[in-house]
Amino acid sequence: MIAGAVRPDRRPNTLPEWMARQRWYQSAGSSPDLSFVGEWLLPSAPDGTVFVTHLLRDTSGGASTLYQVPLAYRATPKADAADATLVGTVDGTVDDAPSTLWVYDAPHDQQYGAALFAFILGGGSSADSASSWGAGATGHRHPTASQSLFAHSQVLRGEQSNTSIIIDTVDASGEPSAPVICKVFRTLHHGENPDIVVQSALAEAGCTLVPPSVGYVSGAWRTEASPNSPVETGHLAFAQRFLPGVRDAWRVALDAVENGDDFSDRARSLGAATAEVHAVLADIMPTVAATPDERAGVALRMRRRLGAAVAEVPELGAYARAVDSIIAGAESAEWPRLQRIHGDYHLGQVVAVPDRGWVLLDFEGEPLRPLAERSQPDLTLRDVAGMLRSFDYVAGSFEQSHAGESADEWARASRTAFLEGYSERAGVDIERFRVLLDAFEIDKALYESIYEARNRPAWLPIPVTAISRLVALA
Repeated sequence: MIAGAVRPDRRPNTLPEWMARQRWYQSAGSSPDLSFVGEWLLPSAPDGTVFVTHLLRDTSGGASTLYQVPLAYRATPKADAADATLVGTVDGTVDDAPSTLWVYDAPHDQQYGAALFAFILGGGSSADSASSWGAGATGHRHPTASQSLFAHSQVLRGEQSNTSIIIDTVDASGEPSAPVICKVFRTLHHGENPDIVVQSALAEAGCTLVPPSVGYVSGAWRTEASPNSPVETGHLAFAQRFLPGVRDAWRVALDAVENGDDFSDRARSLGAATAEVHAVLADIMPTVAATPDERAGVALRMRRRLGAAVAEVPELGAYARAVDSIIAGAESAEWPRLQRIHGDYHLGQVVAVPDRGWVLLDFEGEPLRPLAERSQPDLTLRDVAGMLRSFDYVAGSFEQSHAGESADEWARASRTAFLEGYSERAGVDIERFRVLLDAFEIDKALYESIYEARNRPAWLPIPVTAISRLVALA
């Protein structure tokens, strides 16, 4: 076994180079400039493997980003010498004797998955170490979660901002039970993560339109490795029921438009599901009236987006005056009460579950917005506008791969049905807030215009056409 705690100076020298290649590393193209903040430990594995989660602050490019990097320190290398999860090697001890340790990305280690799952369900507390600098972690089991046992784990491929581990479980008799997905947050922020707070509240309220929560890991750390630096707190990981064999609504909708199938009934039910989640959130979490300052703040951010979009896409200048007028109308219009929402709502955040219907995922909010901002009450119309834009993008994606064919009618019918389903469940005709909805949809399309101009110029007509249409209808 590996004896003693792994000290901070035993992080692999190759760690910055390895981090720069990871999809969750935010400063693409930069060389990480890392400083050690602290660490927390999970219980060691039966074979002695030590799991150390390093908290590292990166200040490359002028930004300051705190990363959570769980590493597995092994006494022997894995059988596959070319394993892509290998971070490097360090000097250490094995049975108190000097030895080389092999260091791997811990989430890919089965024993790490087992240790993390047990830590959450058992309400574990991380062991203090000389190198923790006050950092620590605590596991929290959700009251409704069953005490299942770890069987197997694997990392979900393709995720960019976090690392999700799919955990197969068994019950006390050894029979397979519901699988779990545990999201390890790679970027840490001071404050509560809305993904955990909102989904856990919905699950506890009995809402079946989100996956049941299993538990989470909370943590504390200093802003730097100094006993006098401020202490911050936040969420480190989140576990909930995994829904295997499902398809996200984006793929379902894209298949429909490609097959020439009417999507109206499914769009209408999606609108009703969205309104249902909004209604439950309004019942179980605080709602507030929008103040004049909040109205002005929303309008200001929209105008700033308009200016940035016109600078990036000059042809949008033709619509600038009309868009500004819509923003002004939205600021002075009737506003519903502000409440907790999804915050980054589109077809990719919804899955179709057989014999159950639509289920909403990932309530973390728009990743580029500050965490404190994402945790504030907001307008439900922001979610509605996001989904309307998503229908447009399904049609646009189809047209990109089918030159000369139009999906405008499909998108129009889907948008109309979604709003009908939403209005019926909400008990309020959404047309009552049309000027606000148009402003939020235009704002989203302006954001899309900037993105497409920089990354996918061929897709730029999708948001530009939407802005033209919305301005003409106003």
